[in-house]
Amino acid sequence: MNIHRGKYKCTECGKCSQSSRHLATHRRSHSGEKPFECTVCSKRFTQAGNLVRHSRIHSGEIPYKCHVCDKAFSQSGSLNRHMRVHTGDKPYKCPLCNKCFSDSSAMHQHERRLHSNRRPYHCPYCGKLFTINAELKYHVRIHTGAKPYSCRHCSDCFRRLEQLKRHLMKSHNEGTWFTCDICQKQFITRDELKQHSLRRHEDVKPYVCSECPKCFCTAAELRSHRLVHSDVKSFSCALCNKSFKQPENFVHFEKCADNMELNNIV
Repeated sequence: MNIHRGKYKCTECGKCSQSSRHLATHRRSHSGEKPFECTVCSKRFTQAGNLVRHSRIHSGEIPYKCHVCDKAFSQSGSLNRHMRVHTGDKPYKCPLCNKCFSDSSAMHQHERRLHSNRRPYHCPYCGKLFTINAELKYHVRIHTGAKPYSCRHCSDCFRRLEQLKRHLMKSHNEGTWFTCDICQKQFITRDELKQHSLRRHEDVKPYVCSECPKCFCTAAELRSHRLVHSDVKSFSCALCNKSFKQPENFVHFEKCADNMELNNIV
């Protein structure tokens, strides 16, 4: 009722909150204030709950356990999504191709990657374009050298959480591998194993180009192919600013560098 009555209303955007505490938290989205700091990696957060969940990356605490397969998670939401592996529930359907997903974020990523040519996120260091902000965040770490995911057993640090999980399994025997019955290849998640089995042993190519009849095994292969039908040129030469659709065309950079060196010599 406080929301409907506008009792706690933001003066910046007009959004109404249910309490003064929620309003104070919301105001941080305008001010940029992040008062909660991680004591391990110094990353800051707007809410205490977000800091608690983040801290489990460093502590290794995984309090939410699946009663079916004993797999454990650091967040309750992750456990809820995991349970759909056992139930088979996929309530989120793509309106463009009818492919179904177990969580909404996966569906939205699928739509942006496969059904849209928009790449609104650009790297401030090299100008490369991305369809989703998460991809840009991971990419920027290549330039900054940031590795926020640290191993609690050794001094190794990683850019991505998936790399840390793989390291824990390979180097410290922590976690559960999922093994393919046919080729014995191992995977970090059950979903990776499922996708591997479909594409490599059943010859399934679920990613279909909307512009032509070609099919592909992975989303990455389809994204690369879709550039043929698009005018987007994500790869730019740092020497002459010429742009290219495919990264393999970027051998131009070496030729450009050789030409400049030759001209300087002359």
